[in-house]
Amino acid sequence: MDDNALDDLLRRLTTLVVKLDQTYDQLLEFNREQREFNRAQLRINGRLEALMTEVFRERHNGREA
Repeated sequence: MDDNALDDLLRRLTTLVVKLDQTYDQLLEFNREQREFNRAQLRINGRLEALMTEVFRERHNGREA
């Protein structure tokens, strides 16, 4: 392989590595955001469960909400 072909190959490989690195960083950020969303969703689910339990209890005891 001549020097030009090697230089071209090196540039292309470097571009690919940079793109992979950026993609990895984006995936890490997405993962962080997803975990944050999941924690918020768990809090919401807990509140909904408590509310539904209370509504069921009131209706079950004959006190329509």
